[in-house]
Amino acid sequence: VPRPGATWQWQLTTPVDTSVDAEVYDIDGVEAGADTVAALHRAGLKVICYVNAGAAEDFRADHGAFPDDVQGGPDGWHGERLLDIRRLDVLRPIMAARFDTCRQKGFDGVEADLVDGYVQDSGFPLTAADQLTYNRMLADLAHERGLSIGLKNDLDQVVELVDEFDFAVNEQCFQYEECDLLAPFVRAGKAVFTAEYELEPAAFCPAARAAGFSSMQ
Repeated sequence: VPRPGATWQWQLTTPVDTSVDAEVYDIDGVEAGADTVAALHRAGLKVICYVNAGAAEDFRADHGAFPDDVQGGPDGWHGERLLDIRRLDVLRPIMAARFDTCRQKGFDGVEADLVDGYVQDSGFPLTAADQLTYNRMLADLAHERGLSIGLKNDLDQVVELVDEFDFAVNEQCFQYEECDLLAPFVRAGKAVFTAEYELEPAAFCPAARAAGFSSMQ
């Protein structure tokens, strides 16, 4: 469970630059190999496994495991379609296999992306309750494998999920003035890793430090 204020590096492209001065790396669970994870471990670092848990990606080797009827609208990224997260019968074994890959490569934790499909235009009548059920399933899958798991965005459900997730990953909470919603993680002694894309560091770093967040541009 990474502590509030732990430094982090987020790189979803490969090859991974392992020279960045950070305590925690968050890297792609498919493209990054076990050798990269091992190299970071030798440096005394922790490594998070990025997994897309909310969309089928036609460029992943396991894309064929997703039946067409669980694939809905696009999520804004080329080749990705949002999932019908109500279909735990279909998605649980797929996500379990992905988390198994994370464990086999030696990762310490998981960043499960797109866990707020109920507020997206998925093409399915998803509810907040559906999302809580799905996200709790993901947390259970990670913990069963000895992996920590981060709550990605999904700010409206932080209060319900903070006890079941081990850290948070967020995009642009300072830009959209939503960061207060992540405070329960810090109060629980759990890291909040944030990234801003449009704000300059001077516009958010002082507030991030004051909040106990780990933030980057």
